[in-house]
Amino acid sequence: MARQHPEEPTLVELTIEEVKAMGKEGIKHPSTRPVLTGGAIGAVAGVLLPVVSWPVGLFAGAAIALYSRVKR
Repeated sequence: MARQHPEEPTLVELTIEEVKAMGKEGIKHPSTRPVLTGGAIGAVAGVLLPVVSWPVGLFAGAAIALYSRVKR
């Protein structure tokens, strides 16, 4: 399926650019703290929930926080 606006970046391209910028700028980047916080909340949820382990929770929490930052 062809994209309607090929000049606009895709969600994957935006996410890759955001992660690269977070890697370059470190904690000074505006998305770093919310993504780390989301990962920490996910890890705690993974510890508390018997179905999910903490690494899965960490990844899921960070991914959700990153998605919410990129989607804006």
